Amino acid sequence: MNWAKRKTLLTIKSILYEGQPCNTLPDLWYALHLSYNLAKNRPINASFLNKIPQADQIPWPSFLKQEFKDAIAKCLSLSTPGLDYISWRYLKSIITNDRCLLKIIQIANMCIDLEFWLSHFKLSNTVVISKPNKINYNSPKSFCPIILLNTTGKLIEKAISNRLQFHLSANDFLDSHQFGVFTNNPQQM
Repeated sequence: MNWAKRKTLLTIKSILYEGQPCNTLPDLWYALHLSYNLAKNRPINASFLNKIPQADQIPWPSFLKQEFKDAIAKCLSLSTPGLDYISWRYLKSIITNDRCLLKIIQIANMCIDLEFWLSHFKLSNTVVISKPNKINYNSPKSFCPIILLNTTGKLIEKAISNRLQFHLSANDFLDSHQFGVFTNNPQQM
């Protein structure tokens, strides 16, 4: 596949972390992990959540075809395929067939009904690429981790996210600024 061609690596002395060279893969992984997960073990105070009044449970109706069509319309066709090797362009083509779209909707509805997210959708692969135009490539911060997930699972997540955003904004739980709407007129929100 064209998108999976091996890239010629940049000539560098060694990636350094805290002044020490990362000469083995475990050392490099440790340096990248600590560079990009600095907030992982920071303590948080979530007590503010206790002040939010408990809302009534809302019904979750089955997904509609249009929800998936709207969710995928925003996806770039040129992005890299996920772990399932399905690109957004291919998935856009698949869902034009009503039978295929209904199968994806059935999977999504079953995940909601059973309160179970398939392990196939949880798998990920991290690819580390170099950031462009860096003067020095001997620091972990000169590289960018890219996470590849299952594309079909991401589509279902987008449909869920769109529905939650609509519900939360319609019930004044989220401010319109969280959706990129900036206005001083409350009637326009």
